[in-house]
Amino acid sequence: MSLGRPVSSKRKLKDHLLQSENRTCADCGAPDPRWASANIGVFICLKCCGVHRSLGTHISKVLSVTLDDWLDEEIDNMIEVGGNTSANSIYEAFLPEGVTKPGPDASHDERSRFIRSKYELQEFLKPSLRITSGKGVSSLTSSFSRKFMDSFRTTNSSQRSVMDFEESIGMLKVKVVKGTNLAIRDMMTSDPYVVLKLGNQTVQTTVVRSNLNPVWNEELMLSVPDSYGLVKLQVFDHDTFSADDIMGEADLDIQPLINSAMSFGDPENFANMQIGKWLKSDDNALIDDSIINILDGKVKQEIFIKLQNVESGELELELEWLSIEL
Repeated sequence: MSLGRPVSSKRKLKDHLLQSENRTCADCGAPDPRWASANIGVFICLKCCGVHRSLGTHISKVLSVTLDDWLDEEIDNMIEVGGNTSANSIYEAFLPEGVTKPGPDASHDERSRFIRSKYELQEFLKPSLRITSGKGVSSLTSSFSRKFMDSFRTTNSSQRSVMDFEESIGMLKVKVVKGTNLAIRDMMTSDPYVVLKLGNQTVQTTVVRSNLNPVWNEELMLSVPDSYGLVKLQVFDHDTFSADDIMGEADLDIQPLINSAMSFGDPENFANMQIGKWLKSDDNALIDDSIINILDGKVKQEIFIKLQNVESGELELELEWLSIEL
């Protein structure tokens, strides 16, 4: 799927993430970070991402490496900083005695205290980089950015506009399992793929060639804002020389999953059990009631839907809720 960016630009970001120093979170050391602070220039994990968002975009602009659209200058800034090790050599240059970095299993409070001290209060910076004037937030941030980038002997980047985004309450993992008896859109078959939309995010599966009963078993991720709505699902037939044909659609109500997950808190504290249900009705696309369970410390929901506004077709999905503040 294209998000409107040249492939080469996004490739640069992913290659930068694959550098050894960027394979762990800059703040807690958790493996395989998939988020980044675009203006600070560090890669971070899902748990630290929640704290960074709470700092405000004037301090840390959080973007997903895979889900969000990046500006060229944001990618250039990440590369210019040099990676997590280079950034930490500045932001953690003077850790006081008795102050240790949180680990991957640290509590939210421990994580929050350290990250706020590191970026918002600038307590661990080199003295020459500390800003203690009474400037407004935007001028303070741009002043600090100039001093920070100068410390790496780089040119000052151009002023970037910061896009506001809504506070995320968690992540939704959608496993698109398979389709059954999908509609024919070519001569005798179709080349189906599934698209999911939530707010301004769009993710999709790969195309399965010439198959009306495709098996994907692909996991897609969506960031869920505080005022979330329905997840829009569409199935398309891929066409090389013309617009892709619609093969059905459905709305996914994720409120039962989120409410159930939040009511129980940390799922690792519970044995396997049913905790909720999304009921089949004339107003939704469910084939049967959809059960929400805690399974092996995870909140999951199996969904079987009949595609709407099409002659035939069913999909099997599995949802999993990932809380940011675990």
